[in-house]
Amino acid sequence: MEPLLVDVKAGKVHKPWVHPAQGYRRAVLTEFTVHNQIAFQRRPEDLILDPYSDGGFAALMEPAFLWRPLDRAPISGFPASSHTEINAKIDSFLAVTARNKVFAKAFEFNTFPVLLEDVWFKKSFVTVKDKYLISGAAGIRLLNQYCWENGETDPAVEQNLAGYFTACQEAAGRVLPVLDRPLPRDTAFAVECRNTFNYYHFVTETLCQLCLVEEAGVEGPIFLHYPNHDDKTRPFARGFIAALFPELVHRVQFQRAPVRHDAVVAPYNFQSSVYQMGSAEVGLIELAAPKTVAWKGRLGTRASHGVLAMNSVDSSLLKLRARALRAIEGKDFSHLPKRFWVSRGTDQARSRVMRGEDDILDMLKMFGFQQVVFENLSPLEQVAIMANAEMMVSSHGAGFTNMLFAGPQTYVVELGTLQTAMYRWGDFWRLANAAGCRYVTFFADFDAADPLKEPAFLTDGIVPVHLGGAGLARVMAFVVAVLGHTPKFARPAEVQVLGEQLMAVGAHDKARALFEAHVGMEQGHVGLSLAMAECHEHYQSRFAQLAALHSAYGADPSSWGILIRIIWCAKAMNNTETMRAALLALQDGFPDRFAAFVKGRIWAQKHASDAIQSEAS
Repeated sequence: MEPLLVDVKAGKVHKPWVHPAQGYRRAVLTEFTVHNQIAFQRRPEDLILDPYSDGGFAALMEPAFLWRPLDRAPISGFPASSHTEINAKIDSFLAVTARNKVFAKAFEFNTFPVLLEDVWFKKSFVTVKDKYLISGAAGIRLLNQYCWENGETDPAVEQNLAGYFTACQEAAGRVLPVLDRPLPRDTAFAVECRNTFNYYHFVTETLCQLCLVEEAGVEGPIFLHYPNHDDKTRPFARGFIAALFPELVHRVQFQRAPVRHDAVVAPYNFQSSVYQMGSAEVGLIELAAPKTVAWKGRLGTRASHGVLAMNSVDSSLLKLRARALRAIEGKDFSHLPKRFWVSRGTDQARSRVMRGEDDILDMLKMFGFQQVVFENLSPLEQVAIMANAEMMVSSHGAGFTNMLFAGPQTYVVELGTLQTAMYRWGDFWRLANAAGCRYVTFFADFDAADPLKEPAFLTDGIVPVHLGGAGLARVMAFVVAVLGHTPKFARPAEVQVLGEQLMAVGAHDKARALFEAHVGMEQGHVGLSLAMAECHEHYQSRFAQLAALHSAYGADPSSWGILIRIIWCAKAMNNTETMRAALLALQDGFPDRFAAFVKGRIWAQKHASDAIQSEAS
């Protein structure tokens, strides 16, 4: 019989209890409902726990860090629709994302064990003294739901939420509470679960937190509290615990919420502290953030939390990755392929088979790819196949969670849609940043009756991918080029697109091979000429770069931007004659741009003056 309501004393395990009388069972069900309810119709300060002042919260020790910069992984997205208008929308979305949401650095936020008192686990959230803990992905979900629940009755709900966080930042004496007494070793450790059937949520939000148990130094029971019915719990949850945490598996208990603890150790992620601490502590984050009005920075809106999460990595994810890689050391996984296409298992809760899978799989097999289903592999095999992979290709799905275990040499190629770009892409950035792999997504078409109509996420859910002929050609051209097989094209635009994609993912050597195989095709084509110039600049091949820029300017003499690039290239070469000629051309054809360029640049003013005098004489 499933547990309905459990009151767990710290360090003690109580079995679920239900009175056999049917009437009393209804009463307990009512109590279950009451304790599982979330009263969102409250002011933010009455709903959200401020761990710095509200009590019931204490770090077990002083954290070594709250957040620190981390090198970004190469993360790229490209359009692969068969429809011009959809490709235009994808390009627009990618440009806005790059301009407004990409930080110069990723940030590792510490996830640290804390002692919580008077705790309820409700659904997939945690309350401390009846206030909700804003930590990690669960915290962001709670803030989103708070705004959804109150949006119709309170148009200012978002401003009120931001105002609450601003008040926290301006409050004096923001000192993290640290436990000042010995902690009993039999204290329980507890983690909230989004659910126990979604692989992505379980691994990234629950499994990784078991890395903190040893750090916490507690030996009591380990509770994983989840909101779903027991029949939805998937075997992978227990399987991964047994494979990666064999020393803990006998202590782990799955227990359905709502559940109460007098006191319990739980993980806390300091990402939300950015919005609850003073300004002095977070200056480094602001320096890395995009300089755009779209980034609201410390203003604690949902958008700010979401953008910060896209550029963040939980320290517990890095610990889980390290533990998983240690677990496969010394073991033989030579039977696993290094190039593979991942198909979805037939027993998955949400089957979204991609239309066009057979077509791309047939082509991939020509280049040594094999078809795999992650669910058919053991947990350690799933870790090993990613750690040793050269390239993984698949349609969007929870299987990309295993990107966490990929090596820095691995290309992880995802096939998605404009919908997954908007609602799911950023969720996987933290896995790529944790692994340091090359995460590349091609956004194709919707497998829908009308592929030009954008589906509504709330009603249609995630719509499967349709990879048509045009998208298939783009994806395969990229794949084979990365693997060292330079494709031949008949049109310069095709060379330009692939070359720019290869440079975007850092494969400049493959781009150079592509351009060398199509020398001469750039003449009269400004886009390809500029792409070649970019590649030559990467290798500091200045003469070739200048030749490509001259080709671009010949194709489009109305572009003042190309003239400025010629000036900078000539300056790097110490080619005074070319630099002065370009300055004169800029002054004659684009006087306003010339004035803006030479302003504050003494060297440019001098060369322009010398060029004018030389021409006059």
